[in-house]
Amino acid sequence: MTEPHPNGWRDHDRADIEKRDPAARVEDFDEIWQETWDAETLREQGERCMDCGVPTCMSGCPIGNVVPEWNDLVYRDDWRRALDRLHETNNFPEFTGYTCPAPCESACVLAYNDDPVTIKSIERAIVDVGWAEGWITPEPPDERTEYHVGVVGSGPAGLTAAQQLARVGHRVTVYERDDALGGLMRYGIPDFKFRKSRIDRRIDQLRAEGVTFETDTEVGGDVPADALVENHDAVCLAVGAQRQRDIDLPGRDLDGIYLAMDYLRQTNREQAGDDVERIPIEGRDVVVLGGGDTGADCVATAHRHGASQVVQIGIREQPPEERPPNNPWPEQPKTYHKTYAQEEGGSEAFGVDTQAFVDTDGDGHVDCLDAERVEWTYDEDGARAEKTVVDPSLEIPADAVFVAIGFTGPTNNPFADLGVTRGADGTFETDERKMTAVDGVFAAGDATRGQSLVVWAIGEGRDAARHVDAYLTGETDLPPSLETDNPSLL
Repeated sequence: MTEPHPNGWRDHDRADIEKRDPAARVEDFDEIWQETWDAETLREQGERCMDCGVPTCMSGCPIGNVVPEWNDLVYRDDWRRALDRLHETNNFPEFTGYTCPAPCESACVLAYNDDPVTIKSIERAIVDVGWAEGWITPEPPDERTEYHVGVVGSGPAGLTAAQQLARVGHRVTVYERDDALGGLMRYGIPDFKFRKSRIDRRIDQLRAEGVTFETDTEVGGDVPADALVENHDAVCLAVGAQRQRDIDLPGRDLDGIYLAMDYLRQTNREQAGDDVERIPIEGRDVVVLGGGDTGADCVATAHRHGASQVVQIGIREQPPEERPPNNPWPEQPKTYHKTYAQEEGGSEAFGVDTQAFVDTDGDGHVDCLDAERVEWTYDEDGARAEKTVVDPSLEIPADAVFVAIGFTGPTNNPFADLGVTRGADGTFETDERKMTAVDGVFAAGDATRGQSLVVWAIGEGRDAARHVDAYLTGETDLPPSLETDNPSLL
């Protein structure tokens, strides 16, 4: 057996699986990541793991991935056991390995004063090897129970809950209003960040495990909510938080201003072969309002559609290069980093507060933004409190504007008449067991916590499945997403 080297973190520099060259990848919709990587390099990266007495990387991971164990197994060249250990806490590690911002890396002990272990690249490599070697196969139960569970929504939370419940024998049906499965993984994340065949093969796995899927099915329309509850022993709402936040400014009704997710959905459908009328971008000045992941995806998509220039606007000031004093390790660092989209071109404008959309020639189409450059003071919770206007007369050319300023909860509540309630933030209210005010109706994912990460959705789905199973049978062997889950709730 290979013995770990106590100074691996000193002997090897951090090395990620690289992205493709920006000049090349911007010409297509293929994944931005390198298809191939060197196993020996990944083995060395596994050796960098310090096997800490207190593995803070695990506390940084919402699903409690036992990171040191699979780092060590990769170092020992035992990829099969590494895959098994990874799957013990994560149903879909390729979802996170390709799209997660890796809060586990920020919490790595090495990150205190050095480059952290390349956890995300190792995770991705493990699952890539698993698929290549044919190790990832269906795991149907030995026998079925008589319990029927309906899962509403087929994003990461819904798929995770469905798989966990099917594997303990329950009869699971997933209802999806779209024509294809995957939720925002399908229609929200661009192909160049996450190839949709990665969803399809997991769907095939779930079908082989006994999960039934109903697409083009709107719960509350095609299937009345009361009928769904009556026909199932339990229901889990995992509908996401896709109600987009809009902006109320003069000129908002001008042509050429779009909600970001509408643009991304359209582009994903086009890449899937659907006949869509594309928003005209080629040769145009594009402005993206919002500095988050959705905004970055709009920037990158506009590059691929031939925009002449793309400006991404953030209302806050540019984050610092180094951690501020009130943001210590192992918290997620509030520092600046260039996104993959900005690597491909375009520009960023920070501390810009848009005041109006302007039609300069009277044709009913937006031509520019009137804006102010500002500085902010913040309250103790980090929310913007007061602004100081530094420059009141910014004019930003814009032939197309994409509003990417977040989401405000589920788009609707078909279970409202049954008693499912929303909180002030628009999300479904649940108790500690993830049950809504309606007996037997549970909720999970962004529908309950608001816009969040894929890794959180997977954890929510695992926890919801655990509580559904306990509700149906009086006990459960399904694991929690984190060891801190309270067993007395079951």
